[in-house]
Amino acid sequence: MTEGAAPEAAGPQKPSLAKRLLPWLITVACFAFLYFRMVGPAAAKGMTVAGYLGEVFARVSWSQWLALMIPYSILFFLVDSLVVWRVINWFNVRIAYTDILPVRASTYVLSILNEQLGKGAMAVYLNRREGVPGWQLGSSMLLIMICEIYYLCAWANLGAALQWDSLPPVFHALPTVGAVLLVAFAIGYAYFRGAFLANSKLRDAPLLSSFRQAKLHHYLTVIVLRSPALIVAVFVYTHALRLFGVETSYLQMLGFLPVIFFGAAVPGPFRAVAITMWTELFPENPVEMAAFGLVQHNFFILFNAAIGLVFMRRANREIFGASTK
Repeated sequence: MTEGAAPEAAGPQKPSLAKRLLPWLITVACFAFLYFRMVGPAAAKGMTVAGYLGEVFARVSWSQWLALMIPYSILFFLVDSLVVWRVINWFNVRIAYTDILPVRASTYVLSILNEQLGKGAMAVYLNRREGVPGWQLGSSMLLIMICEIYYLCAWANLGAALQWDSLPPVFHALPTVGAVLLVAFAIGYAYFRGAFLANSKLRDAPLLSSFRQAKLHHYLTVIVLRSPALIVAVFVYTHALRLFGVETSYLQMLGFLPVIFFGAAVPGPFRAVAITMWTELFPENPVEMAAFGLVQHNFFILFNAAIGLVFMRRANREIFGASTK
C-alpha cells in the first residue's frame, strides 16, 4: 500500500507461495513433535494418544473453564481496543473509543490466521472510514507491535526475576534479551529524535511517521494500558491450568505467560508454536499441556472472532457506505 492514490492503483500484492506455505509447515512440524511427545506417556498408561487426550478433556469442568475464559476474552478485547484508540488519537485522527470497537473487533476474524494480518486490515478500515493515508495508519499499527514486544519482554523479565531458581535454564537468557532490546530502543529513539544521521531520508518515510512523533511517555503509556490484560491472564491461565490437573503458581505463570504469548504471535493456524511451548515448560504433563494449550489459545481467537462477527454489520456499513442485508 502507498500513500494517497497509490493503494487503489497498486492493489494488494499476493504473498509468495513460500510465505503462504511457511505457517502451515510450522504447524505440521509442531503437531508432529507434539504427537511423538505424547506417545510415551500415553503408552505408559496403555492408551492411545487420542484416548489419553479424551480422558484429559473428560476431567475438565468446562463450566468453570468458560467462566474464566469468556470474561477474560471480553476484557482483552476492551483493553486491546483501548490501546488502538489511544495510539490512533495520538498520531492519526481524533476518533471515539466506541468507534474503535467495531474496527478492532471485525479484524479479529482475520486474526484467526494471523494477528498481524488483522492489524493490517485495521489500517485499511480506518483509511476508508476516516480518510487517513494508509501508510500513516500502518505506522501506528507497527508502533503498537513494537510496544507489544517490549511489554511482553518487561513482564517476562519481572516474572523470571521473581522465580529465577524455579524456571527452566532457557529463561535465564531473558535479562540478556531485555538488555539488547533496551539498547535497540535507545538507538532507535535517538535516531527518530534526530540525534544522529540528521540527513537520513529513511526517518521521513510515511511508514515511520508515528515513530517520528512518539515520545518516551507514549511508549510507556501503551505498555501500562495493555498490562491489565496480562495481569488478569496470569490469574485466568493459572486457574484454567488447574482444571486440567496441573498445578502452578501465579509467579511461575507470570514468568511463563509473556514468553508463551510470543509463541502465539508466530504466524500459523491453531497457535501450534504456543501449544508446543506449554509441553516443554511442563515436561511431566505433555498430554495435559497439549490439551490445555489447544483449547486455551484456540478458544481465545475463536471467541474474539465471534465478537468480530457481532460488529461485522456495522464495520461493513462504515467501509462500504451501506448496510448489509
